[in-house]
Amino acid sequence: MALLYAYQPNHVAPIILALIVVSSLLLHAYQNFKYKYWKITFFMVWGGLVFATGWITRCASTYNQQNMSLYIIQYVFTVAGPPIYSAAEYNILGRLLRYVPMHSPLHPDRVLYVFIYLGTLVESLTGAGASMFATVRPDDHGGYKTGGILLAISLLLQAMVEFVFVSLVIIVHRRCLQSGTLPRKVHRLCIMLYGTSTLVFLRCLFRAIEAFAILSVFGTGECHGLCHTVFFHEWYLYVFEALPMILYTLWINLMHPGTMLPSDKNRYLDVDGKTERIGPGWIDKRSKWETFADPLDLTGAIRGHPSHEKFWLEPQRWPLAHGTEAPTPTVTAHSPKA
Repeated sequence: MALLYAYQPNHVAPIILALIVVSSLLLHAYQNFKYKYWKITFFMVWGGLVFATGWITRCASTYNQQNMSLYIIQYVFTVAGPPIYSAAEYNILGRLLRYVPMHSPLHPDRVLYVFIYLGTLVESLTGAGASMFATVRPDDHGGYKTGGILLAISLLLQAMVEFVFVSLVIIVHRRCLQSGTLPRKVHRLCIMLYGTSTLVFLRCLFRAIEAFAILSVFGTGECHGLCHTVFFHEWYLYVFEALPMILYTLWINLMHPGTMLPSDKNRYLDVDGKTERIGPGWIDKRSKWETFADPLDLTGAIRGHPSHEKFWLEPQRWPLAHGTEAPTPTVTAHSPKA
């Protein structure tokens, strides 16, 4: 039986990566318990399990290069882990929008749902494409091509999702800055999200190049230049696939959102930028039919008159959060745009 790798795979590198991913995974689990943040960063644990499974299996696969099952598992799980990691970003953004509701351009929960649904679609396409690409017979060119197309679509979709994601973070960050109520922890969180999203985008770029390299082979019948680099050099995988995601998970370990955002979804930042209160949550004043037709209230956002209750303009109605001191009367509150 022929060897399944187009190069002689390194035996040590996947072991090191597996240890790093597992260590980060265990730390994420500990941090979720410590900050009571399972609902927000659960995907860091789930994604870590999937990604770690891929690298652990690759450790075994490099010593059994004719074992198709090990090869398939390591490929599929390595490719499937990063999109799950990305879902943690979406949860963090949703919690950020709830924390500074006066600066949220759209309904926080529904923004989160849209990202999660798109992320699920990306994961489904990724899994289908990776499975097909890894399991087809060597002479099944149609299977290779279909798998490559599915992977390319999933990666382009994820890149677009990341673009929209960063755009929303920029909007919130800019509004906080313009209102003069940008707490240091919110600023640090936005910087973290810019960085982690960039890492995800770089990883998408690598996988997209790989997918299009696959498709180019069937168009030209040759594999030279970039195609040759992708398929016949293992370092490309470690530099552009493994390294960005390792930095991603470690970055969130080091700047855990639980140290910057509350675990209580109704705890929000008052307009003075200092006081925290327990509010009623996002209240949509539209009918069920209007909500169904336009769940994100894009119509209201475009018109400049969102259809939600601006509860933050009446801070006296909402109790102070635990551990928060009452604001002094001399503080002048801004009235930021919603």
